[in-house]
Amino acid sequence: MKLFHSPASPFVRKVMVLLHETEQLEDVDIVDVHTTAIAPSDDLKASNPLAKIPALTRASGPTLYDSRVICAYLDHRAGSNLYARSWDTKVLEATADGMMDAAVLMTYERRLRPEGMVWEDWIEAQLGKVLGACSTLNSRWMAHLKGPLDMGQIAVACALAYLDFRHPTSNWRHGNEALADWFAEFESRPSMQATQPPAA
Repeated sequence: MKLFHSPASPFVRKVMVLLHETEQLEDVDIVDVHTTAIAPSDDLKASNPLAKIPALTRASGPTLYDSRVICAYLDHRAGSNLYARSWDTKVLEATADGMMDAAVLMTYERRLRPEGMVWEDWIEAQLGKVLGACSTLNSRWMAHLKGPLDMGQIAVACALAYLDFRHPTSNWRHGNEALADWFAEFESRPSMQATQPPAA
């Protein structure tokens, strides 16, 4: 298998953390690609028509893309039961992925939009989604987050880590002390330490 990879992507990091947690890292060749929404990698487009990462090629069968598809496949392959809590896990992962989507859009707005055309209201709207999700995680999901390891926890941790990486002034910890304490502990896992992005 071959994984198209960028160390700054929170979606790629989800897959990498899973690979570490399920001891499948040696089964996958990691291929670093430089790609953006406006300058996609040709190599990536050849495997994924959407030109998005992560994408996982296999010896047989079509390339897998979208981090949720890849993670579900690798979880099944390892027999690791990271989706054992079924719909709750999937909803939690979807919440985290929505946070990542919003945070990446904030990043793109500042990094890719021509100077003088950055839409601050758009950034604030995306941040509102992120902070709303953090509040819900803090009030509704702590029992799940503190339970047995699953894909929802991995996704949430990668989303929060991306906020710290690209949006350190987002102040997501304010009013979400239980979530912040959980993240501080989860972030110390070897799989999280081994997949930290480069300095911003």
